[in-house]
Amino acid sequence: MEVFEAFIFKLRERRTIDLDAPGIVEGIQQHFQLLPTRYALDVNIGSLDVLNHKRLLDSARADPSAVSFQVRPVDVAGAAQGNGSSVDRRPSFGNLDTLLTEAASAQAVARSLSRHRSLPRPAFGSSPNLQALVLEVEERLEGARSVVGSPETCFFEVTVASVDQPKLLSRLSECLGDLNLNICEAHAFNTVDRFSLDVFVVNGWSGQGTEDLEEVLSERLQQLPPPLSVHGGSASPIREEGTREGPEVQPGEELPAEPSKSQDLDRSSPVPMQASTSGSDDWELDPADIVFQEKIAAGAFGDLYKGVYCGQDVAIKILRNVHDDTQQYQEFLQEVMIMRKVRHKNVVQFIGACTRKPNLCIVFEFMSGGSMYDYMRKGGPLKLTTVLKIATEVCRGMDYLHKRKIVHRDLKAANLLMDESGTVKIADFGVARVMDTVGVMTAETGTYRWMAPEVIEHNPYRERADVFSFGIMLWELLTGRVPYDDMTPLQAAVGVVQKGLRPVIPASCPAPLAAVMRECWARNPNERPSFEHLKGRMEEQWRAARVAEDARRVSGGPGLLSKLRKNMKGGA
Repeated sequence: MEVFEAFIFKLRERRTIDLDAPGIVEGIQQHFQLLPTRYALDVNIGSLDVLNHKRLLDSARADPSAVSFQVRPVDVAGAAQGNGSSVDRRPSFGNLDTLLTEAASAQAVARSLSRHRSLPRPAFGSSPNLQALVLEVEERLEGARSVVGSPETCFFEVTVASVDQPKLLSRLSECLGDLNLNICEAHAFNTVDRFSLDVFVVNGWSGQGTEDLEEVLSERLQQLPPPLSVHGGSASPIREEGTREGPEVQPGEELPAEPSKSQDLDRSSPVPMQASTSGSDDWELDPADIVFQEKIAAGAFGDLYKGVYCGQDVAIKILRNVHDDTQQYQEFLQEVMIMRKVRHKNVVQFIGACTRKPNLCIVFEFMSGGSMYDYMRKGGPLKLTTVLKIATEVCRGMDYLHKRKIVHRDLKAANLLMDESGTVKIADFGVARVMDTVGVMTAETGTYRWMAPEVIEHNPYRERADVFSFGIMLWELLTGRVPYDDMTPLQAAVGVVQKGLRPVIPASCPAPLAAVMRECWARNPNERPSFEHLKGRMEEQWRAARVAEDARRVSGGPGLLSKLRKNMKGGA
């Protein structure tokens, strides 16, 4: 509310907008209320960016089938002078004259200063990551040519508003990457009414100017899968025009009511599997045998329930409003196909599935211990022996999966579940894939903070992408923190690819474990170890840690533990 009031005060000072007109102030207040507090704290209220964001979001709400966007050149160098709010916490960006003196003539610097003064600042200022990128570009260009007007030093702000949906950031970053644009900074906000506002600062555009970039970006956005309407149905494709508005969206199907404890899944004709389904269909369950008890979790396309199947406690993953031609439906079929083949003590056991419309579900063994992510949030940091035990069990499960040519593609603590005996098992194969005959894949998937550089860049990748995620997951287990928690997911992805960003290993981490993490998150996939190799190393470290823990317990002091750690370092 303080930022909203400050923004209204600045608008009154401008005297260019009639704030006494009915609904104007109320509409701006609602705009702030629908967005998270972080938006109000970061946005530049000294400009009209807030009104631009409101206009784009209002356009997206008027036609949820369309993606509204705006492109404009921005002055990155001047952004650090302030964002218009009462307190500016951004770091000083430096003087443009200092940055360019060694790389351009005095005349070129004068032209560049004049050009930058005429450009607006980014809506969210500039970050240390963006500052480092510009400095790097200038150093690379030093002495080579005049930097004025070069594509690498022209920055654009791309603002996108649309219906919020899974993988939206991934798809938008892919669009920008396909145009050879470097994403230097990204800000993503979700509204209370399920829309998304995404702001990117990019450079690298080699076209003629803003209009040219708008036209090319519009064409590329039209190739995206159509957004999903707020009712869950598919909407019409993106249209041409400044805000990309289109025909009236057709109403989608309403979400079905949640099953009650006594309600069974509807019977209907089975859906033919579009993946390989050789062998008997003994995994196809009779819906009448499934009983729901309580909801465990909810997601964008389905819910997870605890229930009972033939007297056994199970977890039931239900998909809602999924149609034959959607990516979610294909992932459902893929998950069933993969899980049918998997039998390992460190992989969640698949019991069966219902591929009958209108309800689709997959039934797994119930893991009473919950996820490792939730376990750490409730119980605090894990002991070293616990971390190494979990790492060993994950390596065993992943080695099994990789030998069966299955790539998980989303390995993280949230996808590790624990049973009543404390055994950790790998779960959530919704984005897993079986490698084809060539053995490489190119579709981006997974979670940015854990994603390998080659996956982020949409390059061909193999099973070693899972090894990178395992290294990040080790750090997550050791620290109990989310990787790069001071950045947005997309900022972290940009840092991993462009800056070699990796988590900071704690000083208390044993040297052998630190070495494993560094090897796992190597930039070159060929330099990462296999899970077969990692399995042996993790088992050895786990044994040594247990011996050290027992010795410390007996001696009552750290002396022997220190010696054992020293021996472990020597063995590495």
